[in-house]
Amino acid sequence: MKTDTNVKQDPEDVDALNAQLKPLEAEGRIEFLAERFSGRLLATTSFGLQAAVMLKLLKDHAPGIPIVFIDTGYLFAETYRYADHLQEELGFEVQVYSPAVTAARQEALYGKQWEGGPEGMDDYARVHKIEPMNRALRELGADVWISGLRRSQSSARSQRGFAEIQSKTLKGYPIIDWDDEKVERFIQDHGLPRHPLVAAGYVTMGDWHSTNPGSKSSKESTRFNGEKYECGLHLDSRQQDFQI
Repeated sequence: MKTDTNVKQDPEDVDALNAQLKPLEAEGRIEFLAERFSGRLLATTSFGLQAAVMLKLLKDHAPGIPIVFIDTGYLFAETYRYADHLQEELGFEVQVYSPAVTAARQEALYGKQWEGGPEGMDDYARVHKIEPMNRALRELGADVWISGLRRSQSSARSQRGFAEIQSKTLKGYPIIDWDDEKVERFIQDHGLPRHPLVAAGYVTMGDWHSTNPGSKSSKESTRFNGEKYECGLHLDSRQQDFQI
């Protein structure tokens, strides 16, 4: 772990950072984080339904930050095609991190873990999402992580601040206070490409085996058969490291 004292992992420092980020617009928050934690950041994208918003903001206001894409091996075909299209359209390239075990090997050895109830889903998240994320942080030398989480996406996110410590990584959320209307307006104003599955009735996006179409009023029921919403990357857990 870096010894730089810009980030001390205690509540007072996070409170101070939140106070600095709160009055800024999303563009200013990204620029602030990029300058303060230069050389120590990465950002992530899932190429989900609204991922183009954060990718456009990062491209315009902090183009030097590496962007990581965790490829579980179980994304919709439309998501993979959208990822290629969006990178070409916006002119950037993600760094892809995949699980250490292939999807075929995982299923042969352990079966369809996502069908194994909460414990199986946690194991799946650890292998397919958390381990690659930890590897990305370690290999890219990052201890600060920018994500496009928003409070309106789920009840688990409704109380999050603009910054928080998760395990041993500082996380910043530049658009945490954006509602769906503001996201939609940004997409329209900038003519951003839409994920193809929006037209098919999807209101959230993840792996094909754990995401279903639904309504905006019941987003949480569209993921993991309604048993949970978070995939594991954005919840504190004994299974996580999130450190270098």
